[in-house]
Amino acid sequence: MHEPAGDIRRKLDLLVAGMTGLRHDGRFDEPNLDGTAGDYISFDSWEWPQGVGLYGLMRLWLFTGREDLKQLVEDWYSARLSAGLPSLNVNTTAPMLGLSVLWRETRDPRWQKPLDDWANRVMADMSRTEEGAFEHHVSDKINHHELWDDTLYMVALFLASYGQASGRRELVDEAARQFLVHSRYLADTRSGLWFHGWTFDGRHNFAEARWARGNAWITAGMLDLFDLADLPKPVEDFLQGVLVAQVNALLPLQTASGAWRTLLDDPTSYEEISATAGIGYGLLKGHRLGLGGQAWKAAGLKAAQAVMRNIDETGTVLNVSYGTRMGHDLKFYRDIPIQPTGYGQALSILCLSEALRHADAGEQAA
Repeated sequence: MHEPAGDIRRKLDLLVAGMTGLRHDGRFDEPNLDGTAGDYISFDSWEWPQGVGLYGLMRLWLFTGREDLKQLVEDWYSARLSAGLPSLNVNTTAPMLGLSVLWRETRDPRWQKPLDDWANRVMADMSRTEEGAFEHHVSDKINHHELWDDTLYMVALFLASYGQASGRRELVDEAARQFLVHSRYLADTRSGLWFHGWTFDGRHNFAEARWARGNAWITAGMLDLFDLADLPKPVEDFLQGVLVAQVNALLPLQTASGAWRTLLDDPTSYEEISATAGIGYGLLKGHRLGLGGQAWKAAGLKAAQAVMRNIDETGTVLNVSYGTRMGHDLKFYRDIPIQPTGYGQALSILCLSEALRHADAGEQAA
């Protein structure tokens, strides 16, 4: 069943207000490796949740044409660049994705040098594992020899987006390589789902957690990769096969509420809305782009309804799990606390934007 387009638009307005109003309340103390305070919640911090958030705002601007959203994002980047950027790692690369989309659409010369400089540093300086994959080093921890699902969304999508927009083919090729190597070690060939991580130290997938948000980064990220850059056909065909296998595994695990659980195949774990939003976005976009049939659309719309039920009157997305490190047992994932975050807001914006496309199309056809 479609949600009315007007209801979706009202929820989207609330989501934007909820995102920009996020502030760190001191609940989580996670100092960076350089001794500075880590802030993964406040909207004005340059970190990965805010990076995903800005990308969500950019996507909403492209869909709606709302100039206030464009201005909000431009002001954010201008202020952060003037203040100075943090050191390079996987997670501090995430805000560059939204900036690459902004530059692609506006060609504003303010943005190209920071984008070029960051892309050059990713290619030259980012630590790599065997087979050339980016190690998941973040602001507060060095994860030697480890591959995480998150890296593809935080780094590879930026390389694909900026490489395509700037004509730097080597960046697109690197993004494709990262998706291929991560698929080799993180996609579970038995179930079709993805594990959270892999380590070359001992060559294993840690707790073998089929973690929902990690899978959402893949469902959403694959669709965005196809959208952001032109890939070699064999690479695109291979990744589409990996994606379809994942979705085939995800569909029967959707709960009656429309959500997915934080451990996808663990009925004792809680329903988690950021993952639900990311998966829902991917399913709806995949259907729109012709990759999936009616089952994708139906599950995506059901996920969008679950997301809408979890947006409070302030526009805050509820039942979002906090940033999740690599777990060595499944209990670790079941115990991750609930906390409003920028990625919860952004993935919900992406999901409802896609749902709005379906709602508008349905109302026009009626």
